[in-house]
Amino acid sequence: RDRDRDRDRDRDRDRNKDRDGKSSGTRTQYRDSPKSQFESSNTGKDRRPKWGKAEDEDDQKKKINPEDKEKANFGLSGVLNEDEKTGMMYKGILLKWSEPPDAHMPKKRWRIYVFKNDEILDTLHIHRQSAYLVGREEKIADILVEHPSCSKQHAVIQFRVKTTYPENAGALAKPKRTVEPYLMDLGSTNGTFLNQRRIDESKYLEIGNKDVVKFGESTREYVFIKEES
Repeated sequence: RDRDRDRDRDRDRDRNKDRDGKSSGTRTQYRDSPKSQFESSNTGKDRRPKWGKAEDEDDQKKKINPEDKEKANFGLSGVLNEDEKTGMMYKGILLKWSEPPDAHMPKKRWRIYVFKNDEILDTLHIHRQSAYLVGREEKIADILVEHPSCSKQHAVIQFRVKTTYPENAGALAKPKRTVEPYLMDLGSTNGTFLNQRRIDESKYLEIGNKDVVKFGESTREYVFIKEES
């Protein structure tokens, strides 16, 4: 009997161990939740959460495919390259103006005397072409101005054909045509001044003999002189 009693006690003890083992195993399995979105599929590595819809590898390749990107072309097909806006590109730079149909080489010789504090710094001969670009862009400027208040393409001196009719000469009078210089501001920040008055931008204004022009806040004065001979 004592032996049977001990056997029953040992059987009950083994049953309790099995029951405890099953319950502990269940608890352990419950704690092993599926991998969260913060964990990487590669063991031992973590990464930041990726929200939203994952992109396909093909889509990523399309986005970074260099063949799909348009390459910039800074070259010129000849001296001038036509542009939709102004019609003129020069040395790879878009010009802010294009010469008008009545542009013409001057028939008279014009000079510009450059003064600073009543001292002559330079003499510019401007009868050798129909237009002169004024600005800080050394690559394209015909008259280079280095003052920081001046724009890269500040203004233009444009020779144009001017047609006049004699007064009281009647309908049969022949028109007189001359070539005169005109000044136009190209939308500069600090303006262009003719005889101490700031001119409107994008509008031609005739320059007369002995007129004085200034650009921006520069103290240099550009005096236009026309040879009458």
